[in-house]
Amino acid sequence: MKVNAAPCESLERTNILKSELATLSEKNAELKQEVRELTMKLQLAEQRKDQAEKQFLALGPKHKAGPFGTVKSLRTNPAVTPDESVNPRLAKILEKVAVRKELIVALANSYVEEMVEIWSENIKRVGITNYLVVALDDEMESFCKSKEVPVYQGNFDEGINSIGRRGGNHAVSGLKFHVLREFLQLGYSVLLSDVDIIYLQNPFDHLYRDSDVESMSDGHNNMTAYGYDDVFDEPQMGWARYAHTMRIWVYNSGFFYIRPTIPSIELLDRVASRLSRENAWDQRVFNEELFIPSHPGYYGLHASRRTMDMYLFMNSNVLFKTVRKDANLRKLKPVIVHVNYHPDKLRRMKAVMEFYVNGDQNALDPLPDGSE
Repeated sequence: MKVNAAPCESLERTNILKSELATLSEKNAELKQEVRELTMKLQLAEQRKDQAEKQFLALGPKHKAGPFGTVKSLRTNPAVTPDESVNPRLAKILEKVAVRKELIVALANSYVEEMVEIWSENIKRVGITNYLVVALDDEMESFCKSKEVPVYQGNFDEGINSIGRRGGNHAVSGLKFHVLREFLQLGYSVLLSDVDIIYLQNPFDHLYRDSDVESMSDGHNNMTAYGYDDVFDEPQMGWARYAHTMRIWVYNSGFFYIRPTIPSIELLDRVASRLSRENAWDQRVFNEELFIPSHPGYYGLHASRRTMDMYLFMNSNVLFKTVRKDANLRKLKPVIVHVNYHPDKLRRMKAVMEFYVNGDQNALDPLPDGSE
């Protein structure tokens, strides 16, 4: 009895072709990604070349310096040309969500569901529509959809996915510098937001947009928030014992507005690169890259920066140590309150809502200045 082997051979051949097709598709996707990365590197290299001269030419013909007191240097760097090929799916989402090419973005996993709910409820209450949660796990994506919160879950690499699913506060916070790059490449300005923040006004009505980075401060008064001359005493130097230094409290890497410029993208790249090599806190690295100037063996970042008004963009140190104890400051209505100085975040977020939203003047009283 002869067995017809033709169908078996045909099925085997089909399976082989399917396998080869899948392999080629994967290789094609990898090559496309490499082309995008190389194109971006080439664009960055071309734009960095004689950058100051190019910007000057773009702004108009050369001018002589004007009279004393009238000369102003360039503060606002030009935006990059949007590149939708970087992430077409995200580009479509941002086209629907963003307003005037800007939006609030928060990264979150399922560990902070309750905070995300309070965060998003206050955003909706204020009337903000241009916001987006980058979900770092499936549970957060489902949660956002159930609450009608705009959400995006990216195709991140396994390293980012692993941290996103299981990481704590600081680990997840460090991911933003990887994730935000595509938003900037697509030509959008981003107001990066932690979720331990209560929104009381629309922050887009209070931004200057004249710098690459506009950030809230961890400072607690005018000196610490905006900078001051700190005198170091070195008695053994005699006549020259007093050395003048400049100090400023760090920018908060959990709430900052970043424009889609070359220096901004370079900042993200620098921070992300260091965090991949060092066991470091992202906020420390963020500030070092923004503030440390060029010196032998190091080229500093040429990014412009602005410190936000500390009473409008208020940290919880300012609120609990100063504002709630001052009759005049209590009357101020901040744009946001960031519960960044205290670990009992949910309790304080709810108290902030009671005080500013529901008008309970005693809501903050039971809470200590610092953490218990």
